[in-house]
Amino acid sequence: MAYTVLARRYRSQTFDDVVGQSASCHTLKNAIKTGRIAHAYLFSGTRGVGKTTMARILAKSLNCLSADGPTTEPCLKCDSCVAVNAGDDIDVLEIDGASNRGIDNIRELRQNAIYKPARARFKIYIIDEVHMLTTEAFNALLKILEEPPAHVKFIFATTEPNKVLPTIQSRCQRFDFANISPADIITQLKKILTEEKIKFEDDCIIALARLANGSMRDGLSLLDQLISAGAETLTVEMLEEFLGQPSREKIYALVEKIGMCDAAETLVCLDGLLNSGMSCIGVLDSLIEAVRDLMVLKASAGGNQSLVILTRSEKEMLSKIAESFDIPSLVHNVTMLEKLRWPVKNSDNPRALCEAALLRLALNEHFMSIPQLLACGNSARPAPAELKKNIPIISTPRGIDIDPGKVLPGLTTKDDRSITVAALNTTDIEQIKNNWNDIVESVRANSNGRLADLLKKAQPMGLKADILSLGLTDDFSINLCRSNGKAEAIETALSSAMGRKMKAVFEKISAGDAPVQQPAKPAGAKTSRKTIDQAANIPAIKTVLFGLDASIIEVNEENEQ
Repeated sequence: MAYTVLARRYRSQTFDDVVGQSASCHTLKNAIKTGRIAHAYLFSGTRGVGKTTMARILAKSLNCLSADGPTTEPCLKCDSCVAVNAGDDIDVLEIDGASNRGIDNIRELRQNAIYKPARARFKIYIIDEVHMLTTEAFNALLKILEEPPAHVKFIFATTEPNKVLPTIQSRCQRFDFANISPADIITQLKKILTEEKIKFEDDCIIALARLANGSMRDGLSLLDQLISAGAETLTVEMLEEFLGQPSREKIYALVEKIGMCDAAETLVCLDGLLNSGMSCIGVLDSLIEAVRDLMVLKASAGGNQSLVILTRSEKEMLSKIAESFDIPSLVHNVTMLEKLRWPVKNSDNPRALCEAALLRLALNEHFMSIPQLLACGNSARPAPAELKKNIPIISTPRGIDIDPGKVLPGLTTKDDRSITVAALNTTDIEQIKNNWNDIVESVRANSNGRLADLLKKAQPMGLKADILSLGLTDDFSINLCRSNGKAEAIETALSSAMGRKMKAVFEKISAGDAPVQQPAKPAGAKTSRKTIDQAANIPAIKTVLFGLDASIIEVNEENEQ
């Protein structure tokens, strides 16, 4: 006997079986109960959400021979119900709009519609992908669609309702089918696997629901393919091995290297993905999805399960990687990667373009923002050697609460060394100044050397409650400390090293460690035209203005020491 795929074998048979379309089901059932059945319906929605299935259920409900009239619970056993399920009922005609799209096909339909049904109550026309009909065919359908014989009902299904003429839509009751939620897909897949007596891992079903992208049929097709592999238990690893899906760990590793500003490892990770068979577009799509999940996790302080479709291990990995980013940088990354898809898709050398874009993200600190350009004015840009290329990932959680003055226990480092900072009064700024080098070395041993190098340039200036003021001698270093999540990483590292929850603020100091007093701009004062013109003529700023099609509206001037 021929095998029947899961999508057909487990197709919904009644309104109560339909998954994810409760609003449409409720309206149609109520219309049948109250006798307010329209002569034409238009079901619209993406693929695999139940449009054709709902059309068949409605046809069975209207024509079930076991009931005295239209019913919301067809028997599924009478000749009409069985024939509709098989798609060969003489009174329910399913027409493919793509292959019967001409005016002659619609003329034939109109000629046959005048004849009464052979055995059922209604003659029902189900036209799938109705948007494929020609304009002439649509116009030929208008008259009979507006005033059809009493025994005729029309049910149209389409994935592109915008292509259906407004004159057709105005003669139909339109139902928009929503994408099926991941939770509903997961529940249905587990139910089917239980009935099929197939073992599975929960993480595998979550991953399948993510790949289904709101389509139940896509999810069932992927599940069918996975079952065909013949494994005793369905696992996440099978998705990569048999379905060719990219390893989430490899994608997350690439995102992590971008967050750490590690240019060399970024290229290595990209090369590994491309050599595994992924295309540049596939890499970009997976990156966009991963960065989007990062953005949601970061914005929602842990992530709402209804907003992200992640396994427990994936959520833990992304939560750790999220420490290397701030929300504005993630928003920028998603936007840039999305804008890159079209050029990469149409490029003769997509790999080079993809590599350049990822390096642009990884070396984000080498690129100065407009405020930084305005602050630097005509001064020379810092040498590349002075730029930090890594953003540390601090494993110590924020919000630790350790009593001040308490000797910290040994802190284990990556190479199994242990460093203990001597007990000090962390409420005394003078003691913090005297022990600053020890604090910096503790940070170096227990988190990241590059972060310690950045702190070594800073000078403790003042302490108020749990806020430590750190002085730096140039604007670029201050902006570097504030960018891309570094401020949070510094606060976490200082809290761990000093045994007390600390917050850090950064201020500019002169070479003599005295805070620089910035001249206050009079309230309401406007920047002169001369100053704006001078700023606009700086080559770096001119390039930025041209690229953004922007103009300067104000200049904040600073005294140079």
